[in-house]
Amino acid sequence: MDVQIAASWKQQMGDEFQRPYFQQLALHLKTERAAGKTIFPPGGKIFQAFELTGFDQAKVVILGQDPYHGPGQAMGLSFSVPRGISAPPSLINIFKELKSDIGLAIPAHGDLTHWALQGVLLLNAALTVRANEPNSHAQIGWHDFTNAVIRRLSEQKQGLVFMLWGRFAQEKQPLIDGLRHCVLKAAHPSPFSADKGFFGCRHFSRANEYLVQQGKDPIDWKLPA
Repeated sequence: MDVQIAASWKQQMGDEFQRPYFQQLALHLKTERAAGKTIFPPGGKIFQAFELTGFDQAKVVILGQDPYHGPGQAMGLSFSVPRGISAPPSLINIFKELKSDIGLAIPAHGDLTHWALQGVLLLNAALTVRANEPNSHAQIGWHDFTNAVIRRLSEQKQGLVFMLWGRFAQEKQPLIDGLRHCVLKAAHPSPFSADKGFFGCRHFSRANEYLVQQGKDPIDWKLPA
């Protein structure tokens, strides 16, 4: 597997790529592709979150479950879709909360690259998925890798904001040192649960308040047109 990540991530996580579980994961993906399966995101985008947000630059972690499984949606950043692709319902609800929280107009696209470049690690627990089969790669080893990522961030950095939306993300809380970092929890932004505690959570303003307290620059949540 062609692992394209920022140098600071290679320094932190390079040993993980040599572990047996990761070798098996890479073989699994290769075997599925050889069998004609369509896998999202495209190969060059699988590690996009780690290319755009270096380990040293990370300030906020937004944890998703797995990539979008429809054509053209997944781009290697949790909740994000490329320009020209309609924003899925969960992303629309994220934008609604941003508007309610800090007054931002709903953007015309769903590409969250602007956030990633400022230090928002848009991390899915599984980095790939088979087309039209949600969670199809949840058990092939990705969780071992992304759990190691979360642990390393927690242990090696100070003053991060972790946004844990929904039960799945909140199950990762034991990996995070709550004394060193700010852990924000809310319902998932999915239409099935957004009104059960995601709307009104004010995570975006709360994250910026915490970052400023830590002496860090706040995130500009407004997406460029």
